[in-house]
Amino acid sequence: MDFISMLRRRPQAVARIRGSAEYPGIIGSALFFQKKEGVLVAAEVFGLPAPEEVCGSPTFAFHIHSGGTCTGNAGDPFADALAHYNPQDCPHPYHAGDLPPLFGNNGHALLMVLTDRFTVQEVLGKTVIIHADRDDFTSQPSGDAGKKMACGQIKAFGAC
Repeated sequence: MDFISMLRRRPQAVARIRGSAEYPGIIGSALFFQKKEGVLVAAEVFGLPAPEEVCGSPTFAFHIHSGGTCTGNAGDPFADALAHYNPQDCPHPYHAGDLPPLFGNNGHALLMVLTDRFTVQEVLGKTVIIHADRDDFTSQPSGDAGKKMACGQIKAFGAC
């Protein structure tokens, strides 16, 4: 089976993504499909902020975080999502949870990536985070990705 046709099948896990109080219009989902070659992650997000300039870059960091809940405090609405998922203690951008960025297109983004850095089973109960800035793929420990705008807990499909 090819990976595109896999999207017609039921995923093993899903994260329902919702924006913080500051970004209530952000909604989306991330689907996780286990294959022998790795995990296919497919994400679709709506309501992302538009660039501030005509030539601005509506690019948003997208990561799996090690925390299991999308709760937080006044300073960080998703503080309990904790840090990037990084079971092998690798430097950034080689954390298991480091994913390619979301490229905004009039508030919409679509991403599909195949990764062998984790299995679906390993990320169940963890969170996906969309950050306000793009990941610079250099700064430690998290790529200077900015504040957390949206979050979703990864749950087994059917448990959401």
